[in-house]
Amino acid sequence: MTEPAYVAVDWGTSSFRLWLVDRTGRVLAERRSDEGMLAAAKAGFAGVLQSHLTAVEAPDHLPVLVCGMAGARTGWVEAGYVDTPAPLSAVLKQAARVPGQTRDIRILPGIAQRDANAPDVMRGEETQLVGTLGLGAAGEALVCMPGTHSKWVHVQDGTVAHFSTFMTGELFSVVSRETILSLAVAGADDAEDVASFKTAVIAAFNAPAFTANLLFGARSRQLLFGGTPAAARETLSGTLIGVELAAGLSGTVPKSGMTLIASGRLAMLYRHAFEALSVAVTSVDADEAVRRGLSMAAASIWTK
Repeated sequence: MTEPAYVAVDWGTSSFRLWLVDRTGRVLAERRSDEGMLAAAKAGFAGVLQSHLTAVEAPDHLPVLVCGMAGARTGWVEAGYVDTPAPLSAVLKQAARVPGQTRDIRILPGIAQRDANAPDVMRGEETQLVGTLGLGAAGEALVCMPGTHSKWVHVQDGTVAHFSTFMTGELFSVVSRETILSLAVAGADDAEDVASFKTAVIAAFNAPAFTANLLFGARSRQLLFGGTPAAARETLSGTLIGVELAAGLSGTVPKSGMTLIASGRLAMLYRHAFEALSVAVTSVDADEAVRRGLSMAAASIWTK
């Protein structure tokens, strides 16, 4: 049987993902839960991690590499940041070791943009960038990583030059649940309405200053002309994503096009959005990207 070489963990704000990995990068076992940073801070990070290590029968000597919010100031151990312009290779060199543990547990740092006019931070996405772009890739890349807080990152010759965070996912959650627009989307099923979504993306991209007006249109259009809750939901989603793209694509797009790192429904929605705007996109699965990044970091830290 293939022997495990290390454990990789992506520890987000609300989610926990763990992989038992061999030396070739093959996943031998996997665990997922909602025991993200917020839950683990109450239950105890060490205990949460150990419960999953026990479940996958990880040997006691096996090292663990973690990325994400476990390294935040309010996480397990603060792993700090690599400041922009940030070579991706520097992320692998500054992993923080968790003290007081019998096994070797390291947490990768995030990346900070200490610009008074555009302050920003990321944790976890830097590992996806490593797994997608490598450490010393020549040329320019513009990367979109959708999520609760979407990241748009400009990478030049393996160095993060600049990035921006957009609260698109969180805004969608609040707007669709806590405002009058919740009435428009109430009872929405899983049916897709790609046409409504793309129409909303284009409208918001072309007139981002009218965002608040375009959002209310999901309700008024339904009242005056009919339409399904699913169509209203797609209108809200398309409007917020269209505004994000208006900002993200306001600069020069590399000749090679965009790189999209996403999974599941978000990957589908953003592909539709870029398609509506005729922007070329190369898609990378977010889970695969973070696993590759953690694998590269583990090899850098523990392979002599």
